[in-house]
Amino acid sequence: MKGRRGARFWVSEMTLGFVLLLGLVQALTEFLPVSSSGHLSILQNLFGLEKAGQPDLLLEIMLHFGTLISVAVMYRRDIRDMAKALGGVLRRRSRGSPPVTPAERGSARLILLVLIGSLPLLAVIPVREYIESLYGSLTFVGAALIVTGIVLFASDRTEKGEKDENSASLLDALLVGCLQAAATAPGISRSGLTVSCGLMRGFERSFAVRFSFLVSVPAVLGANVLSLVGALRDGIDLSMLPIYLAGAAAAAAVGCFAIRLVSLLAEKDRFGRFAWYCWAVGAAVLTASFFI
Repeated sequence: MKGRRGARFWVSEMTLGFVLLLGLVQALTEFLPVSSSGHLSILQNLFGLEKAGQPDLLLEIMLHFGTLISVAVMYRRDIRDMAKALGGVLRRRSRGSPPVTPAERGSARLILLVLIGSLPLLAVIPVREYIESLYGSLTFVGAALIVTGIVLFASDRTEKGEKDENSASLLDALLVGCLQAAATAPGISRSGLTVSCGLMRGFERSFAVRFSFLVSVPAVLGANVLSLVGALRDGIDLSMLPIYLAGAAAAAAVGCFAIRLVSLLAEKDRFGRFAWYCWAVGAAVLTASFFI
């Protein structure tokens, strides 16, 4: 989920079972702090996945759409309240409108925080080709996974904060956004860095997770629109659409589970448990890079 290259799938033959498996893997690695892009790079480099066929942009779009649905489902109240708050602000331009309620003020401020947090992704556009070139470097991916693990490990050791949408500063949102932009590099976990940054900036545990996933919506939506434009320009095969829809449904269902799991672990100060996985995979990849 991410304003970045995201998951690309190179396959010579699609089956329903394989697409469902891809939906499962996409959702788990997208939301759990283990870096979906890092796992993609490992598959490409170790198993020659990208040589198996041509990239299927329609599948990529559908699976990312599935993960976007899971965020919309899990945070539907926030999204609904933000939409209402935006409509209320626009209506209050006329005379005689009732004053803004505290709930509307919080939702309106959350919109502002999400917009500020999305801005750093614009800085990635000029260096997009360079970032994509990093997918071919197992050394970089391994080191990045180890760095992700260090950040995750440190996040559990921060003092519990109390900031929410009413008390988080614009600087807080901007810093979370900067780490979301940094996570466009393979091996750096978007959810891992953004949640950890929120915790270190004093966000309340549940708000750190909530803001992390809400700030990903503009990034994923924008990336999907760009991918869809490219796919339509190059031509897409709609005959596989029913199977791809099944994969999107699987990604959405598993994504809801993954979001809930991340929320529970963060609230129990166990978010950093994923550090051990990142360290293990990172060390293994770094070792493999010397022999490939």
